Amino acid sequence: MRVGVGFDAHPLVDGRPLVLGGVRVPYERGLEGHSDADVVLHALIDAMLGAAALGDIGAHFPSSDPAYKGIASTELLRRTAELLRQRGWQVSNADATIIAERPKLAAYIASMREATASVLSVEPSRVSIKATTTNGLGFAGRGEGIAAIAVVTIEEVAS
Repeated sequence: MRVGVGFDAHPLVDGRPLVLGGVRVPYERGLEGHSDADVVLHALIDAMLGAAALGDIGAHFPSSDPAYKGIASTELLRRTAELLRQRGWQVSNADATIIAERPKLAAYIASMREATASVLSVEPSRVSIKATTTNGLGFAGRGEGIAAIAVVTIEEVAS
């Protein structure tokens, strides 16, 4: 078994949809980024790649590559899970925390868990997604952006 940690943060901007954990969340602003800027899935991807010692999201899906412009992060997560499977690994547990003052996310957490588990081909009981605030501190507390941190455990695929 191996463990990986991932982190991502993006600024909130006008004119973009807000996508978190593979779910579109109604809000007046969205996250700026080359892809759909889903900080939850980006943190999970980095954690998966880190656990497998395969680098980071930027090495596999560079923002300089036009092929990834506007791509859904669910597709990046799917490709990362497949890369791990090819190397003999599978996700055994994924845990992510979203750091955002707004919007309130409790109503969307179950859908995020289900969407993430589906892409990873694991039971939803193996995926935990939570949300917290910074009580007004920092960029997230001022509503300037959203961050996520993730921890993933991977295990060897039984042959």
